[in-house]
Amino acid sequence: MELQETFCEGVCRLHVAGEMTIYSALELKPRLLGALRGSNRLELEVDGVTEVDTAGLQLLFLLKREATATGKEMELLAPSDALQEALQQYYVNSRLENI
Repeated sequence: MELQETFCEGVCRLHVAGEMTIYSALELKPRLLGALRGSNRLELEVDGVTEVDTAGLQLLFLLKREATATGKEMELLAPSDALQEALQQYYVNSRLENI
């Protein structure tokens, strides 16, 4: 799992590459939540995600819930095929609106 962060005018953009699985969720969680807390808007560029499991999806749902609860925005940009397939299995769209 690899994260690259850019920050500009209250917007944090994170490029996520590699696995979003149970094996990386523990490391990803504080970094993603920290990025959300430190910005008004979190953009996750997820075109480099190669594998996603339930733990990875739960992490995205947590981020979306936290963003909504704190009046911030969170968006997935360019979901990879692996992420789109995982979302479709749970009948969730890439905007994480129907969770």
